[in-house]
Amino acid sequence: MESLKTKLPHLALLVGSIILCCITACKEEKRGLVIGKIQQASDLVVTEFVVDKVVFGKKEKNILFVPVNEASFLAYSRAKIKTGINLERIKEEDILIDGNKITLNLPSIEVINFSYPPEDFIEDSLVSNPKRFLNSINLEDQETFFRLAEMDIRDQLPYMGLVETSQNHTRKLMHTLLKNFDFEEIFIHFKSDSLIVRQIQLSDNTLNP
Repeated sequence: MESLKTKLPHLALLVGSIILCCITACKEEKRGLVIGKIQQASDLVVTEFVVDKVVFGKKEKNILFVPVNEASFLAYSRAKIKTGINLERIKEEDILIDGNKITLNLPSIEVINFSYPPEDFIEDSLVSNPKRFLNSINLEDQETFFRLAEMDIRDQLPYMGLVETSQNHTRKLMHTLLKNFDFEEIFIHFKSDSLIVRQIQLSDNTLNP
């Protein structure tokens, strides 16, 4: 009996250690599963935008420094933009799990694709007056107007509300994803409210004659 009483505390300690190890292992397994699912969601947190742009240009013809005629050009164009987050950049300290509470610190929103397709260019023939006496707007002039319009859109990207819209979309998706892991408190923050616009080559806006 003495021996049994002596062994009981050790047995209880052993059982407690096993249970603690099991709980810790379960937590680590859940954490690993959560991190894996978050990193795989990069393709899902993509937000698409369409920006309409009016393209206007004019060309003056001067004779002996005196303007003779002014030709004008008006067209409508459309830029397509995709924003997203590289979730593979998330570090261990960016994900905090405390029971049913999880806090995420996500990377900044960035532009992952920008296109300015020529097939969406439409000239307004009622307003445009590309051919005047001794003066005309040729195909090269039109390409210059479209290229300037594209550069203007790119310069304005940080001021178009892309970050706020993209962050809201990401929060909704992450809430849906994390609810599946039975988290009751979900807090999502972003490391910066700035928009990352990486160097993207300007489109080859070659117009058909």
